[in-house]
Amino acid sequence: MGLLRNALFLCTPLLISAVLAAAEDAPIKVGIIGVDTSHAAEFTKIFNDPKATGDLAGMKVVAAFPGGSPDLADNAKKITENTAKLKELGLEIVDSVEALVSKVDVVLVESVDGRPHLQQVIPVLKAKKKVFVDKPVGGTLADSLEIFRLAKEQDVPIFSSSALRYCTGIAAARTDPKFGDILGCDAFSPCSLEEHHPDLYWYGIHGVEALYTVMGPGCVSVSRTQTKDSEMVVGTWKDGRIGTFRGMRSGKHDYGATVFGSKAIGPTGGFTGYQGLVVEIAKFFKTGKSPVSADETIEIYAFMEAADQSKREGGKPVTLESVLRKK
Repeated sequence: MGLLRNALFLCTPLLISAVLAAAEDAPIKVGIIGVDTSHAAEFTKIFNDPKATGDLAGMKVVAAFPGGSPDLADNAKKITENTAKLKELGLEIVDSVEALVSKVDVVLVESVDGRPHLQQVIPVLKAKKKVFVDKPVGGTLADSLEIFRLAKEQDVPIFSSSALRYCTGIAAARTDPKFGDILGCDAFSPCSLEEHHPDLYWYGIHGVEALYTVMGPGCVSVSRTQTKDSEMVVGTWKDGRIGTFRGMRSGKHDYGATVFGSKAIGPTGGFTGYQGLVVEIAKFFKTGKSPVSADETIEIYAFMEAADQSKREGGKPVTLESVLRKK
């Protein structure tokens, strides 16, 4: 009997090592909240690629909560279509955010509507799960600020970005030696409007994020001109540089920017897919370090809120500080 006890004692470290090794090999389980966007299936395909290597290795999207907003046109149709796609990709579909959170390690908030994001993210933060919140962070500036406040209060890593930030040419522009110092930038993107969101939150965010990717934070005021088919927002940075966003509702559906540098002027190129963003999300889920600071993301949403206020005031310059102070 003593020999048996000694044998079991000697085996215990081996068993513990085996259990730990198995745990290390287990994939990080990813959950999705909101499937009313093509991002749900597209991100899943990248994460769950069996040939994934590097930062994408060891990640698997396993479950999704459909969500939905009945007052958005075509929302139900998109949920039905995308839920079917996710089932084909092997995901479990659950009936609540709480059920999803209990099954996963990290979360993607993908609801196309920013309004429910605050309520959707609260159970995630309470469960201490790292979370990526797709654009827009919230349906209002106040909601966006509250989401970041709660994440800080709960000490939970949070990250939000448009895919445009990580498209090849846009991502490289700020440090590309051919441009030298960045003196200014004119960014553009489609800018369809949605009645329940601040004007630029719905789709203009893509071009605004591209502008910030090139210019960096530090904008102090904006002025805005709107016509039926176009937006022009002019931002003045604290160092005197000027950056602009042109939003388009007619003509070619495209994205990009022109960079004005101390050595050269040239284009960034446009949308190159979701791979770059998903790689950054994977890094974030593994390290808990957001590649974009909360302060910069908040500034982007204040920029767009100030643009709305400028529109209300007939195009007058509006400071970002003034709209943040109101919230």
